[in-house]
Amino acid sequence: MSREAQVRFCERRGVRFPPPTLLVVLCHSRQQAEQAKARLATWLAPRGLAFNEDKTHIVTLDEGFDFLGFTARRYHGKLLIKPAKAAVRRIRERLRTEMRSLRGTNAQAVIARLNPIVRGWAAYYRTVVSSETFTALDHYLWKLTYKWAKHSHPNKPTRWIIRRYFGTFNKSRQDRWVFGDRDSGAYLIRFAWTKIVRHQMVRGTSSPDDPALAEYWAARRRRGIPRPIDAATLRLLQSQRGRCPGCGQLLLDADRPPQSPREWEQWLAATRKAITKNAIATPAGSAPDEGRLRLLHAHCFRRSAGNRKSPALLPATSPRGLPEPRRGETRMSGS
Repeated sequence: MSREAQVRFCERRGVRFPPPTLLVVLCHSRQQAEQAKARLATWLAPRGLAFNEDKTHIVTLDEGFDFLGFTARRYHGKLLIKPAKAAVRRIRERLRTEMRSLRGTNAQAVIARLNPIVRGWAAYYRTVVSSETFTALDHYLWKLTYKWAKHSHPNKPTRWIIRRYFGTFNKSRQDRWVFGDRDSGAYLIRFAWTKIVRHQMVRGTSSPDDPALAEYWAARRRRGIPRPIDAATLRLLQSQRGRCPGCGQLLLDADRPPQSPREWEQWLAATRKAITKNAIATPAGSAPDEGRLRLLHAHCFRRSAGNRKSPALLPATSPRGLPEPRRGETRMSGS
């Protein structure tokens, strides 16, 4: 393959793709693209592989192309990567279907069902130009929740519905239109609350297959994982240097980031359940310090509390297809 054509094989370890391998070849001209395609076809033929001509296209960046739920296109000379329109249609359809299935339930059930979906989808698309898409989805989700509330209380006026289900539930946000539950204080998060984090370029010619760079790639992947925790818990995590005082192992770790919105949804949900915040048992003879909070693994807290049986403290199991975490670690990676 010539240096002008850059080939990206995206069927990496742990990524679930359909049987055909997804392939993108970036070239400087159409002629180079046709040459690259011919050379690839020659290389694939002895291996029993061939291009699907119906799905193989040669396009310019001004036209753009969709790949793995993203659209890469050049606008006025600047390349932008955004969530694909098809991906936005799918998430809107899923949200609409979920809200229809939740008719007859309470606000807490709606929040518990939708929050993981919002977190997972926003985490997957947070590295690209997604701010406008996030805002549009928030507006669409608000309309769905309002429609759900009207269906739940058909005889109540609009003012009553707004006072009951909408307000400034998130005190750190000056937004009085957040959907929430007055009894429990739980609220529906927004897509736009997910911070956009730009992709960092790979250093030099670093390759994931180079054993000498294993630590570089591990640290890079860990930085790409958003922590599904609040600000107070983040400060505790930083003060503990990310380690559990019960066993000394890392509280949060991930070798590979999830590779789809569904996998992000599973990873974030499992990680939130895997860590519990409680006071550490003080040694015998020492003064109790009940106000001193620490982050512990769920199984470490159960041991320190005398093997207390509580469903809320059970360690999260790996979602289907995810590897089980090693002993002493709360580690969820992409399935």
